[in-house]
Amino acid sequence: MDNNLKRLSMQINVDDLLPASEEEKEYMIKMRPSTTAFKDGVRRLRKNKVAMVSFWIIVIITLAAIIIPIFWPYKYESMLGVQPGKPVDASYNNLHPFEYSRSEQKRIDEGEKVFPHVFGTDASGRDYFIRVVYGTRISLVVGFFASIIVLVIGLIIGSIAGYAGGMVDIVIMRIVDVIYSLPDMLMVILLAAVMRVSLGSALEGTVFEKIGSNIISLFIIFALLYWVSMSRLIRGQILSLREQEYVLAAQASGAKAGWIIRKHLIPNCISVIVISTALQIPNAIFTESYLSFLGLGVNAPMPSLGSLASDALNGLKSYPYRLVIPAIVISLIVLSLNLFGDGMRDAFDPKLNN
Repeated sequence: MDNNLKRLSMQINVDDLLPASEEEKEYMIKMRPSTTAFKDGVRRLRKNKVAMVSFWIIVIITLAAIIIPIFWPYKYESMLGVQPGKPVDASYNNLHPFEYSRSEQKRIDEGEKVFPHVFGTDASGRDYFIRVVYGTRISLVVGFFASIIVLVIGLIIGSIAGYAGGMVDIVIMRIVDVIYSLPDMLMVILLAAVMRVSLGSALEGTVFEKIGSNIISLFIIFALLYWVSMSRLIRGQILSLREQEYVLAAQASGAKAGWIIRKHLIPNCISVIVISTALQIPNAIFTESYLSFLGLGVNAPMPSLGSLASDALNGLKSYPYRLVIPAIVISLIVLSLNLFGDGMRDAFDPKLNN
């Protein structure tokens, strides 16, 4: 029987029903390796060159902010020209990059090695490089922890609103609409100014005194105002997932709402949660920077990139690099985080992949 007649025949070829041999199984495994949605997303993310370059920029900046202060000989709060019992040495103030004070130059002439001031010093004689590095650390820490606070609050409220529905959803969404209607910038400035005064005395003698009232007030501001976008996003995801068959099966079996949210709904929203959190970090860093620029950020002498840029305005004509350097660092961090977040969205969002 030729091949054409075999195709038209209704007879079953018994050889096709035989189980595959071990060699055939190994061949198929090599040809089609097992994978998961996470592995596919990582593979697509690695192909995105812009996102990967942004990721490594973030890693390098983070590691530099953590490691450099450990071995750097100067401290961010140390005024180099001020020593107890001695007159102030004003030659340490306002040094240009790689410039030395009179006493340091004298020590160099005597054969002693003096560590250079890479970015010079500020008006108080403090090494500017270590202040930029430490300010980067503060901005990254504030951005990371503020995003965690926004994630936790938005996840809880959005999950409750989306799963409960009805009157609970209506009340929560009306509260969200009220917060959205408030002037964002004005409310942040007003809350920061009020809490800066009220928290100052309340934190005295507590473990939070060293952190500073301004940092605590920043976290409170994010907890009060910036969770609404995350909650609306989570609510929309859960509204579309709660009608799925596996959720109805869990409800029919008597599972409680909290268990269904934790075990079924949130795991299926994890890609959206990760992407939104990655995009929230640059917003938190930018908010901290402009509040510090306005004098409502970190407590002195602790630096942040925004406070460094604000202090640089006093000597803008003579020392413009003091404004340019923190501005470049802020722009680089925010741009890299935004591009990496966009890359994660393109890689892990199933709607975009289709």
